[in-house]
Amino acid sequence: MKKLTYIFLLLLFLGSCSTIKYVKEHEQLLTKNTIIVDNNKHKNNKLNQYLTQKSNAKTLGLPLSLYFYNIGNPYGSTEVEEWSLNNPKLYKTFSRLFSEKQGISIAESFVGLNNWFLRNGQPPIIINSDKTKKSVRNLHTYFQNNGYFKSKVWAKTDTLGKRKGAVTYYISKGKPLFLDTISKNIKSPVLDSLYNLEKHKSFLKPNKQYNNQDFINEAERITKLFRNKGIYHFNTNSIGFFDIDTSKYKTNVNLEIENRIIEKDRNYIEKPYKIQRIKNINVYTDYSYNIRNDKISVSKQYNGINFHSFGKLKYNPKYLSQYIFLKPNQIYTDSLRNLSKKYIRSLKNFKTTNIRYKELNDEELEANIYLTPTEKYTLSVGTEVARSNIRQYDISANASLTNRNIFKGAEIFNFSVSGSYFQASNGPGWKIGGDLSLEVPRFMAPFSWNRLIPKSMFPKTKFFVGTSVQKNIGLDKQNFNLGVNFKWNRNKRKKIKIELLNTEYIRNLNRENYFSIYSSEYKKIKKLANIYNYTEDIISYKGIRNFLQTITSNNSFKNSNLAEYKDALNIFNRYNIITSDFLIPVIAYNFTYNSQDNYKNQNFSYFKFRLANSGNFLGFLTKKTDHLNRTVLFETPIAQYFKIDVEYKKFWRISDKSTLGIRGFAGFILPYNNSSIPFSKSYFSGGSNDIRAWRTYDLGPGTRPQGLEYNIGNLKLLGNIEYRFDIIGDLKGALFIDGGNIWDTTYSPTDDKSKFKKLKTSLTDIAIGSGFGIRYDLKFLVARLDLGFKVREPYLNSPWLQNFNFNSAVYNIGINYPF
Repeated sequence: MKKLTYIFLLLLFLGSCSTIKYVKEHEQLLTKNTIIVDNNKHKNNKLNQYLTQKSNAKTLGLPLSLYFYNIGNPYGSTEVEEWSLNNPKLYKTFSRLFSEKQGISIAESFVGLNNWFLRNGQPPIIINSDKTKKSVRNLHTYFQNNGYFKSKVWAKTDTLGKRKGAVTYYISKGKPLFLDTISKNIKSPVLDSLYNLEKHKSFLKPNKQYNNQDFINEAERITKLFRNKGIYHFNTNSIGFFDIDTSKYKTNVNLEIENRIIEKDRNYIEKPYKIQRIKNINVYTDYSYNIRNDKISVSKQYNGINFHSFGKLKYNPKYLSQYIFLKPNQIYTDSLRNLSKKYIRSLKNFKTTNIRYKELNDEELEANIYLTPTEKYTLSVGTEVARSNIRQYDISANASLTNRNIFKGAEIFNFSVSGSYFQASNGPGWKIGGDLSLEVPRFMAPFSWNRLIPKSMFPKTKFFVGTSVQKNIGLDKQNFNLGVNFKWNRNKRKKIKIELLNTEYIRNLNRENYFSIYSSEYKKIKKLANIYNYTEDIISYKGIRNFLQTITSNNSFKNSNLAEYKDALNIFNRYNIITSDFLIPVIAYNFTYNSQDNYKNQNFSYFKFRLANSGNFLGFLTKKTDHLNRTVLFETPIAQYFKIDVEYKKFWRISDKSTLGIRGFAGFILPYNNSSIPFSKSYFSGGSNDIRAWRTYDLGPGTRPQGLEYNIGNLKLLGNIEYRFDIIGDLKGALFIDGGNIWDTTYSPTDDKSKFKKLKTSLTDIAIGSGFGIRYDLKFLVARLDLGFKVREPYLNSPWLQNFNFNSAVYNIGINYPF
């Protein structure tokens, strides 16, 4: 039955593969656009955006969206009654065999399926002479805007086989126009003086090629200059560029700025612009349109700013004034107005922020700031169903209560609880947790350190505390964490965060479960016991521990069975690290650069750097050590290490329908004072956001053969390259190559295959995977399925393409893109 289904689908698809299936006899399918500029074929996609007709979208060279459309029938039935009339035999057969109702249902299914193919596919692009002429006009306008006023553009349509055609656009640019003398005529003396202050920043320069964008940029520059120097009423419409002669190859440009035009007694009169200052600032803290005419209940003044409230004044003027960059007697400045709006919005306390100005006289303004608060309390509830290679299913729920303006300074207090139930390979389990956080929109630092970061960088302080308990995840854990974070925006693209004493306490609740979870370790112990002729208990947790202590302290066994001794030492070391409780007090510096201005921008780069230290501060408070010579506080080992992470991502928009992305990551952890690295802070390889040809924790470290359940290391290298493209509608596709590995560089007695040696030697340990994926864009998230194939397995004697097949492939289900 499955084979018949596949054959039917294949025949159905092949039947749609005629690209001219629904192209009429007198029509031509547009197969290609070509642009020839001065007898040279133009390869840059920049000019293609001016073409009103483009050939059908292609995926890997095939017009799949057109094939999909052709499975449907654009001339088919659109309603049930019409379908029954067009297919009377089929309709009567279903109605007779089943019922009239079933016949209608079948008709609805056929109509709906046909419409679905048409809706999600792309109809054939038919060459249209009117649209071709419009494309010619668009190209001509483009070259004129770039100074080629004598350019010529024409198009030619060629027939390519049956009902197919291509359009070629020919462009002769001619000689460009250059700017000669730049002069100005600014009537208002104040504006003339301000212009002269920054005329060296002009986009218009003598001997520069004419470019229409330069004139637009210059008008915007002048407007921004004046409006940031107190000229409140100025706008771009007051600027004109004259005396431009496009008939020659050089032209003069005269910049003219008229006086302000105002209406007085039904007549329009000219008036020179004047610099205006802000005399009064009024802030309405609980404004809404419905109560705009009500009487003000409370008014207070702080630092010259008047705060008003129609009800109780719920915001402390001392703090709210810090988020307003306007000051009394300050010259009007557009940038400070915009900065104030942006800052107030970032508080997440107000639905709307509106700043309006009222002219008091020719030289004075009144600023009125209208703030509409959002709800003080917000309750949000969420659920999630997930699956991974570690958990067969995971059902989780969370609830969060937010209290805004809790201390009257626009603070945000959040209390959240979460819980999950899942089925793991070793049985069912659960996890519950709770968190408290307080975000303060300013620096809460002693010794006036808050003055080091200006308010314009949006400084914030976040205090948090939380705890969680999990059952049947590894060894069952209890976590407790607390800390303080400081963050600010260095500029629009650069962000900085400092983690100050972010302390985490990890307590293992079920150490006895270790050898059940790490069953491969237990198998090795049984072999070691046979070699050692150990006859005592190796079944109970206590018995296994006694055996490991006995075998690793026996020098005679070490001398006679060195390889087995190292295996035992390695097992015991891993056991001590993973079962140990830890106190992890972290101080970290984070720097992030992101050039993506908005989510539509597909040409951007991203860089993240993090430097962290754990245990340095608490290490000074105690000199106690445990039996492994690790520094302890209250009998709990302190994790002491330095950690550095560097990540870089770059994306290029290849076409309207495709993007190329790369990612590189390098991370290193350096422990000191005999400290171990906590399992949760170590690196791993594999998984849906990593090297997708291996499952999470399956790869590495180094060339160590697979077999351990959870593989970790303290050094990681990772590289990804992914080509993303549209398939049909919201269905996307991807081709990818992943590479990387983890290694161990610590002084722990791991096997040599796990170690990172010389750079040149260890780079041969790199694992490589490749594959393809499909993604469906649900607008609020992207559902993803990636299939990864093992290309290079460094732990094999012949590492290349030994398991490059579907049987060894890894299926990765994920949410959103992997990077």
